[in-house]
This record gives sequence, structure tokens and C-alpha cells, in this order.
Amino acid sequence: MNTITTDVDRGVGTIWLDRQDRLNAYTAEMGAELFGQMHAWDMDDRVRAIVITGAGRAFCAGADLAAGGDTFAGDGTWNAARENERKTQPWNMRTPVIGAINGPAVGIGATLPLQWDIRVASDRAKIGFVFTRRGIIPEAHSTWILPRLIGMSRAMELLITGRILTAAEALEFGIVSRVVPHDDLLATAHAIARDIADNTAPVSVAITRRLLWRQIMETDPHAAKTLEDELFFWSGKQPDATEGVTSFLEKRPPHWKMSAAKDLPTTLPDLVPDVGT
Repeated sequence: MNTITTDVDRGVGTIWLDRQDRLNAYTAEMGAELFGQMHAWDMDDRVRAIVITGAGRAFCAGADLAAGGDTFAGDGTWNAARENERKTQPWNMRTPVIGAINGPAVGIGATLPLQWDIRVASDRAKIGFVFTRRGIIPEAHSTWILPRLIGMSRAMELLITGRILTAAEALEFGIVSRVVPHDDLLATAHAIARDIADNTAPVSVAITRRLLWRQIMETDPHAAKTLEDELFFWSGKQPDATEGVTSFLEKRPPHWKMSAAKDLPTTLPDLVPDVGT
């Protein structure tokens, strides 16, 4: 790995974007390594949650602009990176992803975390969807995700103006779920991840997160309820439902028996189509 650093500890995988001399600016190589690692961990039952943060003082300064005016022209390298990204579409992952935004996060450094499940920010973080100020348009599914996350009016304001938000503003807008003192950021993200790893059933988590992505696309409330009921009653017949209730009654930690990589409902392999293809 040339652009990221990784670690796994007690079921939690951590990825640091690590090009500190360039404020972790995003390159095709970083994209390939990041999505490749996420995909590998998503296939590994030993990793129950993933935390992604930035090394040094920045989260990600956006795309590396070293190519000058041709930065966004597109080439074979970027196309290869996008192909790797399609293998790890957020809506089809099993493993929850937590973004720990430790500093400046602009451009793809702001849009990419929208695909993740939980975002926590340092009080030093600054977030900006600066695309219109660079003569391009927002990417990484942000024009689809952001309005669903914070509402059309607020998404329109942020994506059209491209202005920089403070951490407090990002919290007010609903882009992050909490802001914590800078020195507490990684510990807070790891605490959330550890709670998932220690206390939740892996198949239940995988279905829940994928169902949430599916339901924000559903316009028919009856269809949404039908799908939810189908999955609820399926899960209620599985060994983990028995273990969850039994461990609670016996006042002991649960010992989950099912695998998120192997035991999802076979009739619903992907709750959301891969829109990147």
C-alpha cells in the first residue's frame, strides 16, 4: 500500500488516507487501494466495522491537482480506479463504515464519506463541496445521496455555492452525526465501531444497512413495508434471533452463529442494483 495505512484490532478495521505531504489528496492509486481494502474486509467475517480517517492534519484535500488543467479530463488510470470502486458500492456492502473526519475534507474528500454509514467530525474539520469553484460538477453519487441526506434545499445551497462549512455547520446541516474535540475523534469512532463489533449480529447489521439504502429509493410505501416484513420474518427464523433473545435473558454476551459473507437471504443477494455499471 502506497497511499493508505491499515490496522485491524478486535473486529474493527481502520484505514488512514496517508499522503500527508499532499494533505491526503486523492489519486487513482488511492482509490484503487481504498476500495480494494474495503472490499477485502467486507468479505472477511472477522472485520465487523470499518473506520476511515486521514493521517496527519487533513482528512482529504480533494483530488490531487498535480496534473494542472487536465486533472479532471479522465484517462485510463482513472477508469481502472472507477472499475475497482464498482466492486464496493456502499449499498451492497455488508460491513458498516464510519468516517472519522479529522481535518479539511473537500471535493471527493467531502463526497466520498456521504456513501458511508456514519460520519463523525473533529471540531477542527472543514467540509466543502467545491466542484463548481473548479469548473466541474459534484461526483461520487453526491447529487443523489446529499438531497436524501439533508434535503433538496440545503443540498442545492452546498453543491451550487461550493462554500466551505465548519464542523459545527456540517452538524447543523446533518452531514455528520456528531462533532467531538479533535483529540477524541478516533477514540469516538472506534467506540462506535467496537459497539457494533461486540454487540450486534453481523447478518442483522448487513441486512439493515442494505435495506436502508434500498428504502430511500422506494417510492411505494406498501412495497417498502412488504420488503421489510419479508426480511423481518426471515431473520426471526434464524439462529441469531434465538441467540439474541437467549443471551439477553441469560445476561451474557451473545455468540453469533451466522456469517454476513455467507448467510444473507439468497433471494436478495443485492438489495440495491449496482448503479455504477
